[in-house]
Amino acid sequence: MKKIFLFIAIFFAVSNLTAQIYDPVSFTSSIKEIGENKYTLIITAKIDKGWHIYSQNVPKGGPAPTSFTFPKSKNFKTIGGVTEPEGHEVDDPVFQMRIKYFADKAVFTQKIERKSADAFTINASIFFMVCNDNSCLPPTDKEVKFTFKKSDQLVQKEEIPEVSTAQKNSDSPAKEESTAKQDTADNTTDSVSTAGTDIPKSVNNAAEKASTGKTAPEESLWTLFFLSFLGGLAALFTPCVFPMIPMTVSFFTKQSKNKAAGIKNAVMYGIFIIVIYVILGSLVTAIFGADALNALATNVVFNIVFFLLLLIFALSFLGAFEIVLPSSWLTKIDQKSEIGGALGIFFMALALAVVSFSCTGPIVGTLLVQAASQAGIAPIVGMLGFSLAIALPFALFAAFPGWMNSLPKSGGWLNSVKVVLGFLELALAFKFLSNADLVLQLHLLEREVFLAIWIAVFSVLALYLFGKIQLSHDTPLTHISVGRLSLGIVVLSFVIYMIPGLWGAPLQYISGFPPAKQYSESPNGFGNAATQSTEKQALPEGAESGPNGIPTFHDYEQGLAYAKKVNKPIMIDFTGYACVNCRKMEERVWPDPKVLNVLNNDVVLISLYVDDKRPLPIEEQVVSKITGKVLKYTGQKWSELQILKYKTNAQPYYVLMDHKENDLNKPSAYNPDINGYYEWLQEGVRNFKK
Repeated sequence: MKKIFLFIAIFFAVSNLTAQIYDPVSFTSSIKEIGENKYTLIITAKIDKGWHIYSQNVPKGGPAPTSFTFPKSKNFKTIGGVTEPEGHEVDDPVFQMRIKYFADKAVFTQKIERKSADAFTINASIFFMVCNDNSCLPPTDKEVKFTFKKSDQLVQKEEIPEVSTAQKNSDSPAKEESTAKQDTADNTTDSVSTAGTDIPKSVNNAAEKASTGKTAPEESLWTLFFLSFLGGLAALFTPCVFPMIPMTVSFFTKQSKNKAAGIKNAVMYGIFIIVIYVILGSLVTAIFGADALNALATNVVFNIVFFLLLLIFALSFLGAFEIVLPSSWLTKIDQKSEIGGALGIFFMALALAVVSFSCTGPIVGTLLVQAASQAGIAPIVGMLGFSLAIALPFALFAAFPGWMNSLPKSGGWLNSVKVVLGFLELALAFKFLSNADLVLQLHLLEREVFLAIWIAVFSVLALYLFGKIQLSHDTPLTHISVGRLSLGIVVLSFVIYMIPGLWGAPLQYISGFPPAKQYSESPNGFGNAATQSTEKQALPEGAESGPNGIPTFHDYEQGLAYAKKVNKPIMIDFTGYACVNCRKMEERVWPDPKVLNVLNNDVVLISLYVDDKRPLPIEEQVVSKITGKVLKYTGQKWSELQILKYKTNAQPYYVLMDHKENDLNKPSAYNPDINGYYEWLQEGVRNFKK
């Protein structure tokens, strides 16, 4: 019961995401003389492994093609177009069309005729888009430089402003090379149109990462590992796994020639358990792709599918049916386990995974669902934590067999563990359904309804723990243990804690799980209707009452115009309806009196929801500069703005800027430190007043 108590205590832990700025392409430039007054300008692209850029000729609806611009000049004229290498032509998995691309290295050439003996410089511009098999970075411009001096001699190239360059030594004065490394953080345009909204001018290094201690991906993976480890501990105390511990350890200690050999075999057995589950996590990552998993987080279909999946898992744990793998699989694996040596031990570990699937499958599935809302190697990390918890007892009890005497006997309490896990699965399932409802803005599962469901689920769980409810497959309960009673009291306390949330209480301990307070039947609470009407009338035109009653604009241009009118700085809040950390900030940090005072009185808040599924008007539907596809929804418009300007798609992401749309300080990501967040706000306000 202690393990289950610990599992519930951290059940509401959440994870973060933050920006990653990639720089996978560099260019070198050189000049080759090919005849009298004739030269070839050579541009070489060096591309990091796994990335590629595209041909100059790309089908309509595909990615941004690579293009080259040479300035008009009386000093030279171009001869023909830019010649590109052979490249690779494949069915692109991202854009689902046949496209020519270049990987590793690509050499482009442009012939010119020199018209003047005077010294001059050619600044060529390269526009390109770089992708890997899962995602693309925003299209960007790059400049390379070719310098000629009098008497047809080339001179040393000077460093291009704001572009990192590196020179290579050359024995021939006729050829010098310079490297221009792509700098995505500084590379900006004066005005980029995104779905009817101009990306603000004068971007000031906004792509720098917000400083919040450890990087969020590291925190996220550690949180997932810890949750997965606790999930593995919970799985140990199920009827499918717990009885296997003494049986398996006894087998190794009795069948081995000595104690050392028994420990060795048990440790090997545990290692193979870890290997099997990590392979499962690796397959999930390989099949779906690291970045593709992250893209599913706010996908409506994804959330509905996993609501149904977790609902099935919950019903299985509650005893409605069992999820089992085909018996033929176990028969074949069991036969293989009779092989001696390491291979036989591996198949024994595989047999455990198959036999225990009816208990571990729902937990593993839930962990993979959680990992699917994160990027990178999250599924692998999750399976590592889970399998480590499963494997440790076999190694430890083999090393110290006397400990097995302290293990509780198998009995009906093991089934109770499954039922408790079933209730937790059921509660978590409604979080995914809530995500889908929030993204679609259907208002079918508003805050009050969500809390009512959770109150009902955990109330029934409390009654079950107190022995007032029994399921058909339960062993008759003659008495309640201290551990079960304690857990029942914790669950009942949690139910009582949630009840005031029906009337607008903040519920900070579970913030991010229920919908935000403004997504409810009564966003302003059950207060005086006349007061609510007065508050609504006091809002600026085009604004709404946002989190904690803060006047909030959802349209960029309206918010900017109002900020200019009242002479206040602007706070851009890139957020999402299904963003857990966004709700945590709004429900834990923003209500602090000093923070709330700044948000209400010193800044103009513009909240842009990147997962807003409202259709854009036809006149605002333009082709994305990132994917090359038409932007059809409001959230796509704001996501495009965030990615192109700040080179990140992480939420929450906060930006303070002036009326010329220049950043007032470094943007901030998720930061639960109230004092740190307040200081960040004050810094921006002070800079605005200078």
